[in-house]
Amino acid sequence: METTLKIEELAQFVLGIFAFSQLNYAWWLFPVLLLTPDIGMLGYIINPKIGAFTYNVFHHKAVAVAVGLLGFYFNNPLLILIGVILFSHASFDRVFGYGLKYPDSFKNTHLGSIGK
Repeated sequence: METTLKIEELAQFVLGIFAFSQLNYAWWLFPVLLLTPDIGMLGYIINPKIGAFTYNVFHHKAVAVAVGLLGFYFNNPLLILIGVILFSHASFDRVFGYGLKYPDSFKNTHLGSIGK
């Protein structure tokens, strides 16, 4: 099952690349922005509960889809770009086993423990 989930996430990452290719931005911007959602980890400086919340906001695919749809609704290419990057990053992370965080520890995710 783990392999199946990773293939699914990889397919969603490819979907994110395709979505980016439909936008009017230079290709070099995709790899530059791909890791920016990790800014959500800064909440861990305060404590694990805040860290899990901020991390999950930047890594939740429903948030990514909502931001992208708002971009389409308001005809705002920047919001669409942000949605695509958030979605792509979340899929990329999950290929490597980094899931949404529980508030007790950075290593405790919805996909299991990191570093097991």
